[in-house]
Amino acid sequence: MWSLPASEGESATAHFFLGAGDEGLGTRGIGMRTEESDNELLEDEEDEPPEPQIIVGICAMTKKSKSKPMTQILERLCRFDYLTVIILGEDVILNEPVENWPSCHCLISFHSKGFPLDKAVAYSKLRNPFLINDLAMQYYIQDRREVYRILQEEGIDLPRYAVLNRDPARPEECNLIEGEDQVEVNGAVFPKPFVEKPVSAEDHNVYIYYPSSAGGGSQRLFRKIGSRSSVYSPESSVRKTGSYIYEEFMPTDGTDVKVYTVGPDYAHAEARKSPALDGKVERDSEGKEIRYPVMLTAMEKLVARKVCVAFKQTVCGFDLLRANGHSFVCDVNGFSFVKNSMKYYDDCAKILGNTIMRELAPQFQIPWSIPTEAEDIPIVPTTSGTMMELRCVIAIIRHGDRTPKQKMKMEVTHPRFFSLFEKHGGYKTGKLKLKRPEQLQEVLDITRLLLAELEKEPGGEIEEKTGKLEQLKSVLEMYGHFSGINRKVQLTYYPHGVKATNEGQDPQREALAPSLLLVLKWGGELTPAGRVQAEELGRAFRCMYPGGQGDYAGFPGCGLLRLHSTFRHDLKIYASDEGRVQMTAAAFAKGLLALEGELTPILVQMVKSANMNGLLDSDGDSLSSCQHRVKARLHHILQQDAPFGPEDYDQLAPTGSTSLLNSMAVIQNPVKVCDQVFALIENLTHQIRERMQDPKSVDLQLYHSETLELMLQRWSKLERDFRQKSGRYDISKIPDIYDCVKYDVQHNGSLGLQGTAELLRLSKALADVVIPQEYGISREEKLEIAVGFCLPLLRKILLDLQRTHEDESVNKLHPLYSRGVLSPGRHVRTRLYFTSESHVHSLLSVFRYGGLLDETQDAQWQRALAYLSAISELNYMTQIVIMLYEDNTRDPLSEERFHVELHFSPGVKGVEEEGSAPTGCGFRPASSEVGLSSMENLCPGKASDEPDRALQTSPQPLEGPGLPRRSPLIRNRKAGSMEVMGGLSIGRISGDLIHLEALADRLLRASGGDTCRGSKEFPLLRSWIPHTPKATDSPDGSQGLSMLPLTVGVYLAGITLTLPISFLTGFEGCSMVPTIYPLETLHNALSLRQVSEFLSRVCQRHTDAQAQASAGMENTFILYPCLCPYSYAS
Repeated sequence: MWSLPASEGESATAHFFLGAGDEGLGTRGIGMRTEESDNELLEDEEDEPPEPQIIVGICAMTKKSKSKPMTQILERLCRFDYLTVIILGEDVILNEPVENWPSCHCLISFHSKGFPLDKAVAYSKLRNPFLINDLAMQYYIQDRREVYRILQEEGIDLPRYAVLNRDPARPEECNLIEGEDQVEVNGAVFPKPFVEKPVSAEDHNVYIYYPSSAGGGSQRLFRKIGSRSSVYSPESSVRKTGSYIYEEFMPTDGTDVKVYTVGPDYAHAEARKSPALDGKVERDSEGKEIRYPVMLTAMEKLVARKVCVAFKQTVCGFDLLRANGHSFVCDVNGFSFVKNSMKYYDDCAKILGNTIMRELAPQFQIPWSIPTEAEDIPIVPTTSGTMMELRCVIAIIRHGDRTPKQKMKMEVTHPRFFSLFEKHGGYKTGKLKLKRPEQLQEVLDITRLLLAELEKEPGGEIEEKTGKLEQLKSVLEMYGHFSGINRKVQLTYYPHGVKATNEGQDPQREALAPSLLLVLKWGGELTPAGRVQAEELGRAFRCMYPGGQGDYAGFPGCGLLRLHSTFRHDLKIYASDEGRVQMTAAAFAKGLLALEGELTPILVQMVKSANMNGLLDSDGDSLSSCQHRVKARLHHILQQDAPFGPEDYDQLAPTGSTSLLNSMAVIQNPVKVCDQVFALIENLTHQIRERMQDPKSVDLQLYHSETLELMLQRWSKLERDFRQKSGRYDISKIPDIYDCVKYDVQHNGSLGLQGTAELLRLSKALADVVIPQEYGISREEKLEIAVGFCLPLLRKILLDLQRTHEDESVNKLHPLYSRGVLSPGRHVRTRLYFTSESHVHSLLSVFRYGGLLDETQDAQWQRALAYLSAISELNYMTQIVIMLYEDNTRDPLSEERFHVELHFSPGVKGVEEEGSAPTGCGFRPASSEVGLSSMENLCPGKASDEPDRALQTSPQPLEGPGLPRRSPLIRNRKAGSMEVMGGLSIGRISGDLIHLEALADRLLRASGGDTCRGSKEFPLLRSWIPHTPKATDSPDGSQGLSMLPLTVGVYLAGITLTLPISFLTGFEGCSMVPTIYPLETLHNALSLRQVSEFLSRVCQRHTDAQAQASAGMENTFILYPCLCPYSYAS
């Protein structure tokens, strides 16, 4: 049995002892006095009196005391001349009485699974050593209730919480009421999402419960097993046994911060992916969890000090949640070490050694003073030369592929509906939106009750139509449950009845009863194809950022994923309240950040959709006076049974839009085309009915679990609604017809229904007129309606651009740990806005018709407007992208300091558009023929033959073996540009071809010279990433470039030169998932001042117009108060 008497220990020369069963007896500290032999040491000891030694005892379970971090720190601690470290073996700790434990002067002891804390406390009382971590407080750390109590007493912010104690002795603390989307714990209500933690800190089974509006279910966290730290479960009910803490869920954008203190004045912080996000542990090539050190704010450093002191733990780890601009402590772990950080090991050993010596050196008469060192000055390298630094990316993106939207309107007057309207606060604004499951259940209950009363008394007082109520009931009963994502009910109050208001009757002439307009919307769910589109676009979007392909990047370690992990990526994702939009945003985030698993946890943690004050939502059923005028005029023109004449072209297409003129040429006579469309719909419903009677089709499942019966329902409804009893056509149904036939041609083509191709062609021609013109016919109308839709979004974009260069205080990477990171002190702001078609149309109209640039003076803008004019449809996944760059070599106040680019993609390629889509100038064209006049102003005075400093200052990777030395260039069809085989757009400057050999070789060497292994990281993006066959694949046997999966932006003679990944042909080979058009650059030479002044001007103009209109309305209501739409008694 190993033991070391105190006297013997004090005279021992070895500084590092191990207990029995660990690694033998009395082993010398590694690295201690290795230049001297044992004989020399003995001779020295005979000549000199023995130095007094302070014995530091390590009392912990073997797994902890022999861990790599502990070993690294103890090795360094032994370099203190007067310290000797002994490690108590696990056998001694568990089986020997404390009287037999070796004596020590300083004790480092901490609890872990299986550790006898009671014995450690008894030993402390027996020997009275100096404790690094207080032992009694470690009892409190094992109980989350005590941890939260202490944190509260210290004034440390923590999430709002309540404790559920299932203790028979304290029944008052065991009141739990569980609802559909909330729990009430002892009177405190916690709406989902909320967190459920066992009170025992040793129990790591923490659950997060998600609201039904996000898909429900729960994320189950546990101690890491392999590469997983949590799993998603469909179970939504809380646990019924055991005591728990329930706390508010904090939205941290998917990242946690772990803080490690060594004394009250030192804290090391690391960011890691939240285990609640997708449950996959991110590991590096050595299998270690990826974490990145981050800088703590002054307030967070104060919190670290408070935690260290309050729990009396010198070495202490705790978890921080950064949410909504604040930091909250959610867990205190006690003794914890940082893994894999040599800097931390050095710091920790130095602080612990100095702490021990300061406390005990006087007792041993050891002369000791803490050495003073110059404070480390964080020197942050910045970009130099003409390299432009990406500072901000703003993207507005339409949702992905969805099922056809369906809508039903009915006027309701029953008191039960008015009671429901009042119950949920509808009278405050005159409108009410019901989406939550319990709200939809109330509507369904009222509907069932009215139908039951109508069945008993068909001629009773109930005014609602039985057919409408039946349809309302059947839609609400679909799927067997409410998820809150795919159905909603809107109620609008009309004080004098819906019919009177719409027909303009004078309410004073006849007293009309108030009514509610009930609008039921269903369908419009994101399809599996839509999820794939969004996720793959998210993956491809990484390539907007320098080095975005990670291992294959030109600048290793500077990709989007590291940017995000190191907290230098200020990412916010916003979505409207529609389920398809939220799920698109979640799927995009999953691809962008390389997440795994279900979308619900990603949606809850990454996507913001609440309380945005109309930022991305619009009430499509409440039209402005301008929209009413435009719709009326549009319907009038399209109801004429005659070929379009010159006057019709002037009235319907005053902007001269190419796509609009092309569609009108296809239509010629709108009524005749509507006749054809109606006949094709009749034929289609007839075919579906015949197919339903076929016994082979009884169990036929269509795309996304639809049945033939449901398919017939939606087409029959369109058949009924499109042609009215008067024989005229309801033009507003044309977008729905095109929506349905496009869906069936793409997803249900295997049915082989006749006439769908012709129906698609004709309905698309009509929709290409109706949809864009509903947002205004003239330029003035388009701009007025557009700003009305997206004014909050315009203001937010303006704020995003301005804050980027004003706010430097957030999201900084700790400079001492930033090797290999360019500009570690800077951050990139990314704002992603997911919305519906209306906002995308509107925002594009603002840029097209708001006067951003004078097209007669700017050739690039003129070409961009011509390209946009030829776009017929803003399809799913349409993107408008604004990118802000900074040239750090310019004066901060100079207009040339910030450089703005505007990009656009019309989204998913339509099934009928192969080979017919308009082409723009490419992504970030770098040609002297593309807007050179305006670009040259960004870099005045630089000679065209001046060597580019960006290339000179770029990192110089090592040579790679077997790389091609030359890169053949092939002439592209676009004027003034060149294309490397496969679509890597490069350019000409001053008419001379740029030789890219050196740059291409450098990039290839940096990426390892290997082709992108797309099948693993980008399973559906093989054809999105442009590539060139290797020499063996070249048809002519010539050497070609390997694939270059990266984006590198450099500035040559004032022109941005880029090697982008463009998603050229999309998801080829993936069933039923259409391809997505690549981004096209609308302009790449705007200044920040230009864009800011433009957005401010548009917003101010609309604000002034609103103020004038409001003043006019107030005067009207003073004269005629009965005309006020909300002049009702509350």
